[in-house]
Amino acid sequence: MPHVHEGLQEAGNGRFAVVVARFNDSITKGLLEGAISTLSEAGVSDENLDVVWVPGAFEIPLIAHKIACTGEYAAVLCLGAVIRGDTTHDQHINRAVSLGIVEASLSSGVPVLFGVLTCDTLEQALNRSSPGEHNKGAECARSALEMASLIERLSPDQE
Repeated sequence: MPHVHEGLQEAGNGRFAVVVARFNDSITKGLLEGAISTLSEAGVSDENLDVVWVPGAFEIPLIAHKIACTGEYAAVLCLGAVIRGDTTHDQHINRAVSLGIVEASLSSGVPVLFGVLTCDTLEQALNRSSPGEHNKGAECARSALEMASLIERLSPDQE
């Protein structure tokens, strides 16, 4: 039988950071509320949670990378909302942000989670940022908890 490794959706001993975009804050505030609520329910105390606001989604990867590289956090959650407009601007932003978040995670060795909405309409963004099980911020927080736990379990210094 193979060895199965899974993370748990619980706080553990780690600190968590949330990088959230101010642009489209009517959406991102809902994402942040979902993330904070989920982390709190899992046992993450306010003392172990930092929220960092950035101007927009494009600025998320740089700050997420800087935070992850401090070594002080078990995971970094990235929350934002990019909504399609009349041009292809959203596609360029989405590509840059997603690649930047991946790079931040891989180069730091810290889970950096993608909680950026990439929606066609404002209605879609509102649906994904409203309270409930489909809130992308809450989903991102659950993934952050699980990944932080998994990284801790796979760490070579763990017995």
